[in-house]
Amino acid sequence: MNKITAHLSNIALYHTIFALPFAYMGAFLAANGLPSLHDFIFITLSMIGARSSAMVLDNLIDLKYDSLQPRLSKRPMVTGAVKPREVKFILLLSLLLFFFSASQLAPVCIYLVPLAVFVLVIYPYTKRFTFLCHFVLGSALAMAPIGSYIAITNTLNLTIVILGLGVCLWIGGFDAIYGSQDEIFDKTHHLHSLATEFTAKKVFPIIAGVHFISILCFIFVGLSYQLPLIYYAGVTIAIITLIYQHSIVSSTDYSRLTQTYFMRNGIVSIVIFIFTVISILFK
Repeated sequence: MNKITAHLSNIALYHTIFALPFAYMGAFLAANGLPSLHDFIFITLSMIGARSSAMVLDNLIDLKYDSLQPRLSKRPMVTGAVKPREVKFILLLSLLLFFFSASQLAPVCIYLVPLAVFVLVIYPYTKRFTFLCHFVLGSALAMAPIGSYIAITNTLNLTIVILGLGVCLWIGGFDAIYGSQDEIFDKTHHLHSLATEFTAKKVFPIIAGVHFISILCFIFVGLSYQLPLIYYAGVTIAIITLIYQHSIVSSTDYSRLTQTYFMRNGIVSIVIFIFTVISILFK
């Protein structure tokens, strides 16, 4: 049981809370109502496969640096609770699940899987050469609503791309805030981040602007789909959450930048999804 727990911790399955609601949102918008059970199941399995692959790749590729970072000393791969050979097996299973699930959706999906995998593979390396690495991570999560929409319609439209942009900026912004506490470590090891480029102090106002744009993206989606006013109640809760999250941390005080803080960001994805469903099913 301890080994299973270690592997679940290694792939951070609970972090699915950030992308899965937006994947479902894309599916509901694509179906303009309830997606079929078939599509719902295989979108979910695709997300599990892609998300697990992403975490395994990130932990494998970054193990050298994670082992040197005191803040990450309890990660299963750092402690040795999870062995690299075991992780590679999990990676293979996750990729197979991703490929199989994608093959059960719209025909174009299987051809897009290599592009998705490329983004997942390249993200851990981007921190070696660009401060925009946070938004490459955001792009990986942006594939959730975009991919779900394509999975059902076999097409793409501008509004869903804008939704993906909102997701990218939302999660990329918080990744930049979370990573700003590692400014000294990153500089020492020649890694890149928004903090190493502009200093941690400047990260916070920059990301406030980034999150403002992400909210505009979510508002645009509502206007484009002519969703009723109830949708904007979800956006309002998301705005309040973002304001609160920004108010309790700063470049001089990271004491509240805990796992609770990190998971609280999931309120944004959950409420926007819930109020989207309400808007679509009861308009």
